[in-house]
Amino acid sequence: MDIPFVDLKAQYDSIKEEIKKEMDGVLENTEFVLGPKVENFEAGFADYCNKKYAVCVNSGTAALHLALVAKGIRQDDEVITVPNTFIATAEAISYTGAKPVFVDIDESTYNIDPTKIEGTITKKTKAILPVHLYGQPADMDAVIKIAEQYNLAIIEDACQAHGAEYKGKKVPFSETGCFSFYPGKNLGAYGEGGAVVTDSDQIAEKVRSLRNHGQKQKHFHQYIGYNYRMSGFQGAVLSVKLKYLDKWIDARREKAKLYNELLRGVVGTPKEAEYAKHVYHLYVIRTTERKKLTEYLRSKNISTGIHYPIPIHLQEAYSFMGLKRGSFPKAEMVSDEILSLPIYPEISEEHIRYICSNMKEFLK
Repeated sequence: MDIPFVDLKAQYDSIKEEIKKEMDGVLENTEFVLGPKVENFEAGFADYCNKKYAVCVNSGTAALHLALVAKGIRQDDEVITVPNTFIATAEAISYTGAKPVFVDIDESTYNIDPTKIEGTITKKTKAILPVHLYGQPADMDAVIKIAEQYNLAIIEDACQAHGAEYKGKKVPFSETGCFSFYPGKNLGAYGEGGAVVTDSDQIAEKVRSLRNHGQKQKHFHQYIGYNYRMSGFQGAVLSVKLKYLDKWIDARREKAKLYNELLRGVVGTPKEAEYAKHVYHLYVIRTTERKKLTEYLRSKNISTGIHYPIPIHLQEAYSFMGLKRGSFPKAEMVSDEILSLPIYPEISEEHIRYICSNMKEFLK
């Protein structure tokens, strides 16, 4: 067998004709930047998330950046987040001139540990940016309680958590959250894409302006803005795929359940929090034998990934912060042990059983 880490072609084949029809519509109307296809998706995705607005941009990173700017984050402010996430979370904070302040994680969920937040709050702290990592929401009630006590903004990084739920409510659980539509995501475009989802009239209006060079109407620029516009093609693709998202999430959850059953007692499997509906953008196990296991699986034509092998505070880009190994022991320990196994709606039971049997054979 040859098992890829993700198979985008399998998904495309299942919706090919619908995609082509929508793409042809963009070509016929020559609405290549923003336009009706993007507006249609914005309305649909806002409704899906049970929010008033979805404002589409050209990446999840741009969404995080503009949400922070719209919340008033600026030079020398501090924003609390975690070190075990894709670097875009911290980059977006840095783009505003603010400083990312890291806190350690809850080892069972890989998300922010709310008990660590209060000790990092200073007079410069303006926001908390929790990450719903791998498709599982962070403990938002605890985060919201602290934010309200200290009058801090919350921006949820839901870039891996389309359709995930916290206590029965889809994320973002609070007012504002950000999504990525990178191709490999549970809801992925055919290129880059992102969105800020919010109930705030003010946030939506400002993000809508900032993404398009700071203008509310053509040639009238209220802000120094950015060229963060989504293309019409991505709006068309995402509108088609949104119809299938819940079905694909159900399939992912079934695949994760099978992995859990087959790998129980073999490796550390994901823990779904009582408050959460995990959507398994990634299925992440833990093992102290990661390097050897990865090499063994590769010899059996099984692809894997590591998300993420180096915490942000240990990346060269953030070495100026002066943080060393030992600063966030749980995040560091997890980053040494995590391994992402293939998971996507179309992966077969046969493939999962083949992966797990090879893992058991190696780990015996």
